[in-house]
Amino acid sequence: QVQLVESGGGLVQAGGSLRLSCASSGSILSIDSMGWYRQAPGKQRDLVADVTSGGHTNYDDSVRGRFTISRDNAKNTVYLQMNSLKPEDTAVYYCSARIVTPLRRLNYWGQGTQVTVSS
Repeated sequence: QVQLVESGGGLVQAGGSLRLSCASSGSILSIDSMGWYRQAPGKQRDLVADVTSGGHTNYDDSVRGRFTISRDNAKNTVYLQMNSLKPEDTAVYYCSARIVTPLRRLNYWGQGTQVTVSS
């Protein structure tokens, strides 16, 4: 069984910073890509950033230059450093990881963490 547990969300003023963490645990043989998505009320869940096992990163245009995704393969953890936050960044943030277990390779999701940016 695999679990993804997120932490680090909260309330911050515009221009502030937050750092999200997502730790994977369970019967993990390896992890392919890891990423962060977000979903604002009434909107679809969209990719924010992802990182491959080799360290190649990809960002949505709306966060490029402000957010930085990174991963610690030894800890099976992915991070999202969010700087210069804007009210439009307000959403529930979900981490996702494509994980290889002894039985299968699947995409797993965290439970979500709320990020609220006040103006």
